[in-house]
Amino acid sequence: MGATTVIADSESTTSLLPPSSNPKIPKDTFHIAYIIYFTLGTGYLLPWNAFITAVDYFSYLYPDVMVDRIFAIVYMIIGLICLLFIVAFANKTSAFVRINVGMFLFVVALVTVPLMDVFYVKGSIGVYSGFYVTVGLVGLCGIADALVQGGVIGAAGELPDRYMQATVAGTAASGVLVSLLRILTKAVYTQDAQGLRRSANLYFIFSIAVMILCIIFYNVAHRLPVIKYYNDLKIQALNEEKEDKGDLTPELWRSTLDIVGTVKWYGFGILSIYVVTLCIFPGYITEDVHSQLLKDWYPIILITGFNVFDLVGKSLTPILFLDNAKVAIGACFARLLFLPLFYGCLHGPKFFRTEFPVTILTCLLGLTNGYLTSVLMMLGPKTVQLQKAEIAGTVLVLFLVIGLAIGSVVSWFWVI
Repeated sequence: MGATTVIADSESTTSLLPPSSNPKIPKDTFHIAYIIYFTLGTGYLLPWNAFITAVDYFSYLYPDVMVDRIFAIVYMIIGLICLLFIVAFANKTSAFVRINVGMFLFVVALVTVPLMDVFYVKGSIGVYSGFYVTVGLVGLCGIADALVQGGVIGAAGELPDRYMQATVAGTAASGVLVSLLRILTKAVYTQDAQGLRRSANLYFIFSIAVMILCIIFYNVAHRLPVIKYYNDLKIQALNEEKEDKGDLTPELWRSTLDIVGTVKWYGFGILSIYVVTLCIFPGYITEDVHSQLLKDWYPIILITGFNVFDLVGKSLTPILFLDNAKVAIGACFARLLFLPLFYGCLHGPKFFRTEFPVTILTCLLGLTNGYLTSVLMMLGPKTVQLQKAEIAGTVLVLFLVIGLAIGSVVSWFWVI
C-alpha cells in the first residue's frame, strides 16, 4: 500500500462502520481539539525545556559537574525504561489514567525545584545534596514524560493526521517559548546569583501554569464531539475484533509484536533523527562552540535558532507533505551527514569554526528534525488498524526515546 493511500485512509476511518450506522463526522468547532492537542504537545516537553534552559543556574550552583549532559542521560534512560513497561502492558492500562498521573508527577517535580531553591539551596554554591535531589526530579520528569508523551501520541494516532501534526508542532512550540523566556530573562535580569535564581524560578513557574492548563484541557478533550466520535469508532472496532476472535488476552503479546513489526522502519527513521539531534543538541551547542563576538549570548542564539526552525519544520507538513515513506526514512539516515559537518566546526578550516556556518547548520538541524519527525509520526500509526493505532503511536515514541538516550550518550564523545 502506498504512503499516499495510507494518508487518505486516515481521513476516512468511518469505513470501520457499516453504512447504516455511519453518521456525519462532527466538526472540530473553533479548532478546539486541535488547540488542545497542540497545548498538550507543548506541555509535556516544557518541564524538560525548563530544566535544560536553566542549566546556567544549575551550572553556577554545581560547577564541578556537566549538568546538561547528566540531566539528558538521566531523563532519557529513565524515560526509556518506563516506556518499555508501557508498551509491554499497553493493553492492560488506560491511556487516560497514564496521562493524568504523568501530568501530576510533572507538577510535583516542577513545584519542588523553586521550593528547594527558596528554602534549602538559597543560591549557595556547592550544595551537592540539592544537585542529587534535582537529578532525582529530572528522573521523575522522565517517568512522567513516558506516561504523558506515550499516551498523547498514542491518542493522536487514533485521530486524523492534523491532530498528530498539532501534537508534534506543540513540542516545538515548547522549545520556542522557553527560548524566548531565556532571552527575556537574560536581557532583564543581571547575570549574578540573584538574577540566575529569578530566571530559573520564572521558567519553572511558567511551566507549572502551562501544565495545570494541560490537565484541564486533557480532561475536557474526551467530551468534545469529534473526539468522542473517534473514541466510539475505536470501541466498536475492538468489540468487532472480540466477536471475531473471542478472548484476545492470549494474543496481546503477539499483537504488540505485530505492530512493532509493521511500524519498525518508521521507528528506525525516528530513532536515527534523534540520535543525530541529541548527540549535537544541546550539549555541543552549549559547551563546545564559542564566540568572541557574541560571548554568552552565542549558545542562547543557537538554541533559539534550533527551536524556531524545529517549529517551522513541524508546521510545514499541512502545506508540504512528503507522502513517500521510503524517501522520508532515507532522509532521516541522510542526517548522519550533520556529524562530520559539526565536527568540522570544531576542528576544520578557520571559516568553518566561525559563527555563520555553525548557525546555519544548527537551523538546518532543527528544520530537518521537525519536518521528518512530523512526517513519520503522521504516517506510522496509519499503517495499522484503528484499534491498534494507540499502541503504534506509543511504539514510535519508544523508538524516539531510544534515539534520545543513544544520542545523549554519544554526545559525550565531543568531550574526548
